[in-house]
Amino acid sequence: MRKPMPIYGLTFSLPMLLWQIAFFLSPLLFLTALSFWTVQNFRMQPDFDTINWTRTLGRAVFWDAYIRTLSLSLAASLLTSFLAFPCAYAIAFKLSDAARRWVMFLMVLPFFTSYLVRVYSWQVFLSDHGIINALLGGIGLGPAGMLNTTFGVIIGYLTLCFPLVVLLQLFSLLFVDRNLVEAAHNLRCGRLRTVMEVIVPSAKVGLVIAALFCFILTFGDFVSPLYLGGGDPPTLSILITDTIKSGQQWPRAAVIALMMIGTLLLVAFAAVSYAYRERGR
Repeated sequence: MRKPMPIYGLTFSLPMLLWQIAFFLSPLLFLTALSFWTVQNFRMQPDFDTINWTRTLGRAVFWDAYIRTLSLSLAASLLTSFLAFPCAYAIAFKLSDAARRWVMFLMVLPFFTSYLVRVYSWQVFLSDHGIINALLGGIGLGPAGMLNTTFGVIIGYLTLCFPLVVLLQLFSLLFVDRNLVEAAHNLRCGRLRTVMEVIVPSAKVGLVIAALFCFILTFGDFVSPLYLGGGDPPTLSILITDTIKSGQQWPRAAVIALMMIGTLLLVAFAAVSYAYRERGR
């Protein structure tokens, strides 16, 4: 029989509940209601009409943007996780405590500057007359088109998420039981096999959550697709701004936003379920 939650437990959980109601549930309900409003003479009219849903979901441009956004976010999550894991592994298992603290500080340092400023700085590197193409020209190569491409968007996503994913993976790897690693070595298990069959399963929750954070951040990102990808073809975040600009269609933009929120919730629930699922089940 479950014990009732003590009154002090309810008291301490109340601020979080109020925060979620005020800044998540209430705006979500308003956004849902807004998606059924109509626009007449560039003015929104409170209504209950499904025309925004039928027209938005019936347009090929929405589904093209949806698939593109989903594909870019999945690719960025996988690439960032694969690139971050060797860094997190080396920091967790190869460095001393003092060196680890300095590296963690360096990983936090990029967040001291604006993400928009960092993306703008990449334009200097990736443009046709930028630093990278100048170096390529010095050895007889290039120019290579990197700005306003998918490659540029992925670079922006890595700029946004790589330090965070490394830190999240690192925190998970630091809690891996070293006795399991030593036992695998005593049983003559190779390093790669130890990593794949001992370390990765032990740190699975943290690794999945790190990839999930990367997916959430990149799925809704507006800066990199616009300033490094050129904004054409658009992602869902760019499509929202384009929809609002075309006749003040805030209700149709709300439909796109709700589809994004629904996708993120489904992916989050699936990822968390997989992360905490017992091995072999």
